[in-house]
Amino acid sequence: MGKTISEKIFSQHSGEDVYAGDLVIARLDFVMGQDGTAPLAIHSFNEMGGKTLFDPSKVAFVIDHSAPSPLEGVSALHKLMREFSHDKKLLLYDIGDGVCHQLVPEQGHVVPGDLVVGADSHTCTYGAINVFSTGVGSTDLAAAMISGKLWFKVPETIQFRCEGILQPGVFSKDLILRIIGDISADGATYMAAEFTGEGIAQMEIEERFTIANMAIEMGAKAGLMEYDEKVEAWLSGRTQKTPRPVAPDPDARYHEVKIYDLRQLEPQVACPHTVDNVSPLQEVENLPIQQAFLGTCTNGRLLDLEVAARILSGKKISRDLRFIVAPASRAVYLEAMNRGIIQTLVEAGAAVVTPGCGPCVGTHNGVPSDGEVVLSTANRNFKGRMGNSKAFIYLASPATVAASALTGKITDPRSVLA
Repeated sequence: MGKTISEKIFSQHSGEDVYAGDLVIARLDFVMGQDGTAPLAIHSFNEMGGKTLFDPSKVAFVIDHSAPSPLEGVSALHKLMREFSHDKKLLLYDIGDGVCHQLVPEQGHVVPGDLVVGADSHTCTYGAINVFSTGVGSTDLAAAMISGKLWFKVPETIQFRCEGILQPGVFSKDLILRIIGDISADGATYMAAEFTGEGIAQMEIEERFTIANMAIEMGAKAGLMEYDEKVEAWLSGRTQKTPRPVAPDPDARYHEVKIYDLRQLEPQVACPHTVDNVSPLQEVENLPIQQAFLGTCTNGRLLDLEVAARILSGKKISRDLRFIVAPASRAVYLEAMNRGIIQTLVEAGAAVVTPGCGPCVGTHNGVPSDGEVVLSTANRNFKGRMGNSKAFIYLASPATVAASALTGKITDPRSVLA
């Protein structure tokens, strides 16, 4: 019987011939923690009697969620991470470097065929470049840092076949929102999602990251895509590691196969207060908003900033809202400046904040007021997600957010894109 991508990666990393449902102890290629989870992992590491890391070059800490620090207590946690990183010689990305899920692939730490864990639920992002990557808790992170291994139950897989290509004004964020709306927030719990077909092949790698990033929002352990020439080109110059691409077998067994015709897809919006509360944009069109946010590990990449700049070039945002932009990394920020994208956004009225998680997590930048409506490119819209449980968060594509910032109300980007 053939194997899925997940079954092949776990077979390779456990040294056993495994299938969905099997329990394995598997070797890890990379391990990551961020400032919301790494301090707890450090405490667990010490409680476990940890002395050294299995391989310091394969462990990274990222200070991105509350960066720069907004509170004295947070500063103490950041100090703990810095001191541990210095002592153990692991990789540290400090404030301003960017979001963990942009940095890990951008800096060449993971390649196709790898098995990766991170103490953050959106670690599934790296599946866009053929990596099985998944989120773990802080205790598991500590064990992984010590041993370089973890136990897993090999997941079943749902395959999403994406036929046709997206129409102008419709983006990969619209596709993954539509899928989550169909599957529900727990419809793929402890499964892997494989995204395949012409629609995926036509997308740039940055667009694919958006889809893989949100696999967790339907409960999936990982969101996986196949290796192709675009992945090869994207990796070129980023890494010294050797890719070991993994493709599913033609006779692989899937829990379910779902087919989407991308030619029929229209812009989508996730409405409060759950990610799977998804509607076609036209059902919420013209709803006034008080804040727009472009950024996060889902949509803070160069292509995302670029499409927003294209919409806002030579124009001014509505006086009735704030528009906050957080580049996903320092590299993205610099390239956006070099191309004039940042200047275009600032001239339009945007407030650009430090590369990192920004308003998404709700610990500092951009906390909305009671009753305010926020339109965001983030991956979650739960109550209190941006720091105020009395606000209302809607999720959409970067193009929809930029078009809506222009008008002050939820707006179909196809009406303003040339």
